[in-house]
Amino acid sequence: MIKAIKGTKDILPEEIKNWKYLEDNVQRTFHDYNYSEIRTPIFEETTLFARSIGEATDIVGKEMYTFTDRGETSLTLKPEMTASVVRAFVEHSLGNLQSLNKLFYISPMFRQERPQAGRLRQFHQFGAEALGSTSPYLDAEMIQISFQILKKLGLNDLTVKINSLGVPASRELYKEKLKAFLSDKKELLSEDSRKRFDTNILRIFDSKIEIDQQLLKGAPVLLEYLDDESRNDFDIVMKALASAGIPFEIDPKLVRGLDYYTKTTFEIASGKVGSQSALCGGGRYDLLVEELGGKPTPGVGFAAGIE
Repeated sequence: MIKAIKGTKDILPEEIKNWKYLEDNVQRTFHDYNYSEIRTPIFEETTLFARSIGEATDIVGKEMYTFTDRGETSLTLKPEMTASVVRAFVEHSLGNLQSLNKLFYISPMFRQERPQAGRLRQFHQFGAEALGSTSPYLDAEMIQISFQILKKLGLNDLTVKINSLGVPASRELYKEKLKAFLSDKKELLSEDSRKRFDTNILRIFDSKIEIDQQLLKGAPVLLEYLDDESRNDFDIVMKALASAGIPFEIDPKLVRGLDYYTKTTFEIASGKVGSQSALCGGGRYDLLVEELGGKPTPGVGFAAGIE
């Protein structure tokens, strides 16, 4: 008997009503905030993800489904949506049609992860990207939308964590301080963290290994090295969330796993969904559009796992 590939899952008729309920809530909420739906192909040129996500990330280094087609082009099943949306934004010159493009999606993604609870190799996400504004109020809006959708779906015990990664210049200064702090501890780090020390040292904060977390105690905090603009924007985001009645906490270790983030980064977790408690996450990426060949265009977005 032929079975579904390990890490994939059939969605049977009795489950479809739950998916429809979720999708209807997502679509209604995004329409209320004037977001339009976008759909992109399930595969793209591999270079799109290597350039946007970062060569040193786990996604690019370990998890992508990549193959060569008959034309000898390297293609990858999309592991995340932001790069695809930005590619479409640039390719179709959407920035010329209107100054602010607010887009949402519901789509399958693919990562060759070790299958476990809450982790599938074909999984689904909903999310949004807003391209064309540097306003920190748009960052707060993204957090508010995602929080509102999760609450509508009946998820409680939600924790909103926020941080700021600053601009590249201030982040590079911080990386040097962090590298100096960890330099005499490098050999005690886990194997993955020793690699990250040289490739993307901030990713060490993502480590779930106890020895890494112990070694990070007393490390300098990124928020203390923010430039004035990033600090001011972060203050505005916090005030906007407080005004909207959204509870949040500052998590100075929240760096997210992708290379394209700048300034605001956030994550929403729940204590009621098991070991994979992070339900969604996102942040600002003001340099990504230019990196992928477009005119300099600021952006902010988030993605949430449906399963």
